[in-house]
Amino acid sequence: QVQLVESGGGLVQPGGSLRLFCAASGRIFSIYAMGWYRQAPGKQRELVARITSGGRTNYADSVKGRFTISRDNAKNTVYLQMNSLKPEDTAVYYCNADINSDYHIGSYWGQGTQVTVSS
Repeated sequence: QVQLVESGGGLVQPGGSLRLFCAASGRIFSIYAMGWYRQAPGKQRELVARITSGGRTNYADSVKGRFTISRDNAKNTVYLQMNSLKPEDTAVYYCNADINSDYHIGSYWGQGTQVTVSS
């Protein structure tokens, strides 16, 4: 059994910052790519940022220069530093990871954490 647990969401004013955390636990042999997605009301879930096990990153155009994804392989954790937040960043943010568990590679999701950017 593999679990992803996110934390760090909340309410912040425009221009503010938040840091999201996601920790993977369970029977994990290895973790490949990890990433953050978001879903705003009435919209489809979209990629925010992704990072490979080797540290290569890619970002949605809308967050480039404002968000930074990083990971700690020893702790099976991925982070998302969000700066210069805008109201359009408001969404539920989901952690995702491709994990080898019991020799089965699957894509796992966290339960989501709400980020609200509002004055």
